[in-house]
Amino acid sequence: MRLVIQRVSKASVTIDNLVHSAIGMGFLVLVGIEEADDESDAGWLAVKLINMRIFSDSEGKMNLSVKEINGEVLVVSQFTLHAAVKKGNRPSFIKAARPEKAIPLYEYFIKKCNLELGKQCKTGVFGADMKVELINAGPVTVFVDSKERE
Repeated sequence: MRLVIQRVSKASVTIDNLVHSAIGMGFLVLVGIEEADDESDAGWLAVKLINMRIFSDSEGKMNLSVKEINGEVLVVSQFTLHAAVKKGNRPSFIKAARPEKAIPLYEYFIKKCNLELGKQCKTGVFGADMKVELINAGPVTVFVDSKERE
């Protein structure tokens, strides 16, 4: 699983010209799931995400988690995070999980995030044509891949 984590002042997802979800300060998280992923990947990433210390403390140092600032989390599925671009100019999505595998893992990831955060995360709609808006605070953007645990 791959996450693109963006620290935001605010973010929203619009579907069919209607705002589906919106948050204030917190994380906009783009989630890519590949065929090789399982619940251990989702669980590890949920803990890593909610405890990641990239919010500023009183001294201006990135030392606080989204949980510690009582922030919000908006989770959006994005299979294109597994685009392979080695050959040619057209990305291949062969590694991206099919919906029958990806949807349960996406839902499990959200459930684990909710538990870790202590409140409900907002979401997009899996597979929908979404318009995502954000104000990236910093900007701060972090990429995490569960297959590259360090």
